[in-house]
Amino acid sequence: MKLAVVGVNHKTAPVELREKLSFGQDLSCAIDELKAITDGSVIVSTCNRSEIYVKLPDDAVYDDELEISDAAQRVRAWLAQFKGLNLDDIAPFLYIYEDNRALNHWLRVAAGLDSMILGEPQILGQIRQAVAQSRESGGMGRGFDWLTQQVFAAARAVRRDTKVGAQAVTLGFATAKLVTQIFDEPSRLTFMLAAAGEMNRLVAHNVAALGMGRIIIANRSKERAENLAAELHEMAKAANRSVQIDLVPLTELGAHIADADVISSCSGSMDALITHGMVKAALKARRHRPMLMVDLAVPRDIEPSVGSFDDVYLYSVDDLQHVIAGNLEERKQAAVEAELMVSQLVLDIEHQMQVQTACTQITAYRQTAENHKERLLNTALARLSDGDDAAEVVKELARTLTQTLTHAPSKLIRHTAQNSEADVLEMVTHALNHAYRD
Repeated sequence: MKLAVVGVNHKTAPVELREKLSFGQDLSCAIDELKAITDGSVIVSTCNRSEIYVKLPDDAVYDDELEISDAAQRVRAWLAQFKGLNLDDIAPFLYIYEDNRALNHWLRVAAGLDSMILGEPQILGQIRQAVAQSRESGGMGRGFDWLTQQVFAAARAVRRDTKVGAQAVTLGFATAKLVTQIFDEPSRLTFMLAAAGEMNRLVAHNVAALGMGRIIIANRSKERAENLAAELHEMAKAANRSVQIDLVPLTELGAHIADADVISSCSGSMDALITHGMVKAALKARRHRPMLMVDLAVPRDIEPSVGSFDDVYLYSVDDLQHVIAGNLEERKQAAVEAELMVSQLVLDIEHQMQVQTACTQITAYRQTAENHKERLLNTALARLSDGDDAAEVVKELARTLTQTLTHAPSKLIRHTAQNSEADVLEMVTHALNHAYRD
């Protein structure tokens, strides 16, 4: 199977170009057009990368001068044309990997080894979604679906058997990790955001992805709160989940604290938004059910004394940063092991692909032999119908069948003798000489 990837990511292209090369509502149309020049395609488009994974035609010719195949060149040219861009302008930012390098790249991406945040888990889900979209548009092609399943399995193995994604390395990841450590069923939890700025937005995306049943957004600006609510609704829809999202003025925050199991606050206010007294009253109303409170603000939004309550888990931004620093170092160490594992998994998948290719070729060879047999048999039957001597007909049939069956192996032996080492020739001849069943 000839595999290639054409794309850009956060390491090769600025955000302005990544925006121009991103896919959204035009994705289905893109997959339809790619059917004309590929045998299958998957388009992965995120904020950090736009990549086109394609199964190239088997007759693709490698261009030694450009060091890429003609088929990969066509995909690159198509991308520029489809996005209305000049190929010469975008070519310096594009990377093209083929065959072994393409497969290695795909596994690294799926395992989170090529992400801006080392080991981040979202990318695997994004690739799954891309594959599903391609399948719905009829763009997978023969054998390509099988390869995507191998990529998924390999990525899961890397994440399962190494610690590359075991620890949180962003404030959002860290907060989501705390939620899973403290609570059992996210779908039964209420998550409150005190302010809807960029930091809390990122935290909200990570925590909401756990499947929160209800989200309360308390913010000064209703418009910003509505925009964030729309994003979270879209996330839930994509994951086939439902979520209740309530918007409240930031001035009414105190009245809703008792409803919240998890609170993330990052307002930029100079005064505390959540006081000791507010939390004390909330805990009484909650009958002391535990609360996780994350204060990402500097100055702090939550009075430090809140941490003295037995049923409150309070974390400041410094608490989380200390955790993240240690976890990032662990991930970097685990990444070395993960890279070695990816290399081995690539070899395993390539071996399986060779076996599949061999099975296809064996089937084709058997069909060719069957066609020759039918032709010779029909000739023999016609001679018998014409009254020819039966013994002579059978002898002629046996002779021609033998010649037919031994022609290809004989050519193989001569070719091996001319182009391979003596041990390879011995292996081939031994296999052929012991190939016939008793």
